[in-house]
Amino acid sequence: MLSEFGKFCRKLRIEKNELLIDMAQKLNVKPSFLSAVEVGKKSIPEKWKNEITEKYDLNQEQEQELIEAIENSVRQLKFNLSQNEENRDLILAFARKLDTLDTTEKESILKILNKKKNQ
Repeated sequence: MLSEFGKFCRKLRIEKNELLIDMAQKLNVKPSFLSAVEVGKKSIPEKWKNEITEKYDLNQEQEQELIEAIENSVRQLKFNLSQNEENRDLILAFARKLDTLDTTEKESILKILNKKKNQ
């Protein structure tokens, strides 16, 4: 199933009368890699936002649509674990326990985080 990014790319190719192989060539990747990115099996390379915007001469509205498609397709978050030990331990503990937290616990954590953000 296509990710939001994949849907954006397919729509863009249709508008430009291109095939997946054409877009892959413009992005200097193999068609299989582009396909894997479009279905969410591979991460979207960071440089693609600028490359697609430039190579396809996207207007502001299209660029915003691309940004939203990328944001909605991200399945992984990367954390810098070389931070101080306290932060690293907190990140790892949260990651390990996330699937076991119930709704009330998640809401409590979110409340704490949003409270700090709004101060």
